[in-house]
Amino acid sequence: MAPAPTPINSQHVAVIGAGASGLVAARELRREGHTVVVLDREKQVGGLWVYTPETESDELGLDPTRPIVHSSVYESLRTNLPRECMGYKDFPFVPRGDDPSRDSRRYPSHREVLAYLQDFATEFNIEEMIRFETEVVRVEPVNGKWRVQSKTAGGFSEDEIYDAVVVCCGHFAEPNIAQIPGIESWPGKQTHSHSYRVPDPFKDEVVVVIGNFASGADISRDISKVAKEVHIASRASKSDTFEKRPVPNNNLWMHSEIDTAHEDGTIVFKNGKVVHADTIVHCTGYKYYFPFLETNNYMRVDDNRVEPLYKHIFPPALAPGLSFIGLPAMGLQFYMFEVQSKWVSAVLSGRVTLPSVDEMMDDLKLSYETQEALGIPKRYTHKLGKSQCEYLDWIADQCGFPHVEYWRDQEVTRGYQRLGNQPETFRDEWDDDDLMEEAYEDFARQNLISFHPSRFLESGR
Repeated sequence: MAPAPTPINSQHVAVIGAGASGLVAARELRREGHTVVVLDREKQVGGLWVYTPETESDELGLDPTRPIVHSSVYESLRTNLPRECMGYKDFPFVPRGDDPSRDSRRYPSHREVLAYLQDFATEFNIEEMIRFETEVVRVEPVNGKWRVQSKTAGGFSEDEIYDAVVVCCGHFAEPNIAQIPGIESWPGKQTHSHSYRVPDPFKDEVVVVIGNFASGADISRDISKVAKEVHIASRASKSDTFEKRPVPNNNLWMHSEIDTAHEDGTIVFKNGKVVHADTIVHCTGYKYYFPFLETNNYMRVDDNRVEPLYKHIFPPALAPGLSFIGLPAMGLQFYMFEVQSKWVSAVLSGRVTLPSVDEMMDDLKLSYETQEALGIPKRYTHKLGKSQCEYLDWIADQCGFPHVEYWRDQEVTRGYQRLGNQPETFRDEWDDDDLMEEAYEDFARQNLISFHPSRFLESGR
């Protein structure tokens, strides 16, 4: 992607969301010379990392008119990756040993992640760009620009025109629900991990948890501390799977998928086992959902694929005026937010050019055909998995950003291996001190930390 021959232009840009992606997008846009307004419905920065005990009245998220609770964080949540690989490249997520209120663990709590984002916002004076308690209700193209309609918590409405809109509102608020034959007549309770906060409501119950990745594994173990029994249904398990897990309370079983639910309250698994359950907890992920966006049907979400999107960021016919930060699912989330934001900022200024609309559509068509040929379901379009570094390095090349560091990539790879192999202990027992040493030496070499790396590495963590 060649530098544009035209002078750099300053654009007036709306950023939707003040979470981890919106904060770094705002910083990069301003660094590139744009004027920025960030719109966020909450009272503070942090997005989904702002914990609240409140949950939605419709715990399955089926009612489109329900009041939305943005956060999906539960009380006991700790990160599922080491902190070193989570931070923005020039603002490391390192322990604040001088502050006893901070969580110095390598896999810290959600409160520490929120504190890190607050530190980031303070360090780069981002809050001065944010309008809090402001909900975006409509975004649409108008005469080559973008109309953004919003309303405040006090009921005040605003109708404004921007040169561009960057969507950074996340995708962990609209629950995806498992389809279970017979569930309509099953008499028990159902909820989604989006509405899970603490285990207390499940005391002495028999609970079925659907899903066994990060949130499913955490929540099932959390609930087992108070429940009579917990049964995990996982489509990743073989059909005959039936295994008792002794940790933490000898009352947790692993099954294959659910086969049917019945009006007598029983759940039948594909392994043939039957349990009489009180509650089903869907730890089944989320849907991409942009109810405010009006593009005359140009954009849509089909089987959880947001389309059409060039490199998961730009809708070709609407680029560069509309862009999305943070759609792909990967371990290097904050790094992705940062490098995507740099690319969007440079394209908006004219310093970097995009291919033609036809070229972007051809690239997109090829990527869809490749995915189909590999047998990857459409719903996994934005799950990059092992190709995340290839994707990030390609984006980095467009805007002159460094490639992903070896230690950062390997911390994610080994971290997920530990999660799968030792789910009960992976956060507190690890075997990659060599990577951590490399990370802190890298931070010190770039003058990104104020202490010698040995101080942290020899402290026992």
